[in-house]
Amino acid sequence: MPPKRKNRPGKGGGEDKTKSIEFLVSQSMKNSFDLFVGNVYDTNNVDEKAEEMKIKSKIIDEYSFLKNYVPREGANGVSGRKQVTTQRISKNDASGTARIIDSLDDDTASRRTEAPASNQLALVSDVRAGISDSAKASLQGTIMIPTAAGGQREYVPSATIAKRAAAKWPRPEWHAPWKTYRVISGHLGWVRSIAFDPTNEWFVTGSADRTIKVWDTASGQLRLTLTGHIEQVTGLAVSARHPYMFSCGLDKQVKCWDLEQNKVIRNYHGHLSGVYSLALHPKLDILATGGRDATCRVWDMRTRTQIYALGGHEDNVSAILMQATDPQVITGSHDKTIKLWDLRMGKTLSTLTYHKKSVRALAAHPTEYNFASGGADNVKKFGLPRGEFLFNFLQQQGSIINAMAVNEDGVLATGGDNGSLWFRDWKSGNTFQQTEAVVQPGSLDSEAGIYAMSFDVTGTRLVTCEADKTIKMWKEDETATPETHPIDFQPPRNIKRY
Repeated sequence: MPPKRKNRPGKGGGEDKTKSIEFLVSQSMKNSFDLFVGNVYDTNNVDEKAEEMKIKSKIIDEYSFLKNYVPREGANGVSGRKQVTTQRISKNDASGTARIIDSLDDDTASRRTEAPASNQLALVSDVRAGISDSAKASLQGTIMIPTAAGGQREYVPSATIAKRAAAKWPRPEWHAPWKTYRVISGHLGWVRSIAFDPTNEWFVTGSADRTIKVWDTASGQLRLTLTGHIEQVTGLAVSARHPYMFSCGLDKQVKCWDLEQNKVIRNYHGHLSGVYSLALHPKLDILATGGRDATCRVWDMRTRTQIYALGGHEDNVSAILMQATDPQVITGSHDKTIKLWDLRMGKTLSTLTYHKKSVRALAAHPTEYNFASGGADNVKKFGLPRGEFLFNFLQQQGSIINAMAVNEDGVLATGGDNGSLWFRDWKSGNTFQQTEAVVQPGSLDSEAGIYAMSFDVTGTRLVTCEADKTIKMWKEDETATPETHPIDFQPPRNIKRY
């Protein structure tokens, strides 16, 4: 017996149960079109009277105070407004909104001749015919609206209540650009720390080669090399009240150096790991150190006694500021927070959580009562004593900020791990110069990081400590003028609150 012949689509032989793919796709597209796009060309019926009432009420609400406005005439008796010749679009070609506005102009002109002397809000005549007498009476004067308490209050348009004020961002001051005028080499490792002598005659630098070198400020010549640390020297401070210098390093040690004898006279023991930062109190004989043990320790300079162990951070304490007024201790940490401490009680005054990345540098203005913090996310400015957030500096450097310094002229310098050095205006947060450090010959391009920086006592020279084992000195360009280097400033449009 021959095999039965299967029915093919479209060839008859009963109902076809197997459909082709093209047929199924086209059927699905047709169903989708009928379901979603079936009425795409249908236009919604717009109530012209309702639309007319809506536009008229808006125009009267916003421009009723210009009802009796008379333009000021010039010297020749000509109106002060510009005479503009316009060609009105025909009503057949105009849109529905345009026709309503044209009818409003015609209606306003007709009502000016019929308007009573009283200062009342005039609505459309046919609309007034359909409202009650009480509503007409309310329209003669002040409009009252109900309140949540059950009473009534006068209706005031929102445009007169909340008038948007223009943004008042401080204008930046002009600063001359800075340039490199000296490169000092002598260290055999990364230069990690720097401190200036209060007399401005010399400065000291600490390096990864475990030495501390004293340099002449005027000539840049090496004066002295001090040894004693067995690891990188990460922090230095020179006392303005005693002939002492303090240093800290990754060997957990904090040392006090007698600059008259050039030797260590005290050691401060207590840190459980490497020490990253060090600061001296300007009025009291105390110093503060912070490091990997997430603790800021406050020491008595003379007795070597630990006064406080300020705990609360959850990661490395990378930067410390000390000042004579409260808060006398400010710490920045890799846990993204900044803490303000009460030195009398040894407790936290407030914790600032505005940063989203590690806080690696702090800089306090020498005369103003505020400070700035830097990290991988941004540079932020805070006010004291409560630590209120002022603003973000306008441009982002795009690198990890390792060091910051500010002088009395309002120039803030920030150095990144990629060798970028930006100069910013302290008042407005605007960046007026962007430069990059050039590595010395024989070094890799990846060794262009800046680890520490400081202005001298006068604020006219900047010294940067870099990863290519050099020390660079910067000064302002004397030939620069506001005409040759104009200010490039654009106030921010979206001001963030954090």
